[in-house]
Amino acid sequence: MKNAIILHGMPDKEEYLAVKGDLKAIGHWIIWLQEALILKGIPADVPMLPEPYDPKYEQWRLVFEKYEITPETILVGHSCGAGFLVRWLSENNVSVGKVVLVAPWMDPTKEFTVGMFDFVINQELVNRCAELTVMYSLDDDEGVRETVMNLKATLTGVIYREFVDKGHFTVEDMGTIAFPEILEVLAV
Repeated sequence: MKNAIILHGMPDKEEYLAVKGDLKAIGHWIIWLQEALILKGIPADVPMLPEPYDPKYEQWRLVFEKYEITPETILVGHSCGAGFLVRWLSENNVSVGKVVLVAPWMDPTKEFTVGMFDFVINQELVNRCAELTVMYSLDDDEGVRETVMNLKATLTGVIYREFVDKGHFTVEDMGTIAFPEILEVLAV
């Protein structure tokens, strides 16, 4: 049975604590996507990853792996959550359904996370995905643009959807929580 797991990114610590970890407040379009998938008959989980403002790969991995992951599972990650998926897929020999990385960020300057992205991207990970799409905007920050360039240089067979006006795909940048373009990519 098809299911989906949607991962949030790394919020600012003050922002996160101000809303007391309310995913609706920091999740931007994530809850909208979860609801849209559920309405289409696809169970969708949105794990609240531990200390998202200071991500630790092993802590995130333990939470993520509590969810059923099959060859039909859709994986969606935003920002640091997308970077986490790249690492997890690089380190685990599992087949999954469609994977969408939105504004992927893997801390290319290594100044915000410790150990989170200490890995080598496995070029074979694309072969274990039914389809891998990277969605990014040219007006996002340099770290995301650098991460996308690194993915383009490392992985073949990836679909890239480039935007010019979505920023970091946040409510502030997009002006809405609706993100219909991601449903088009998922074709659900």
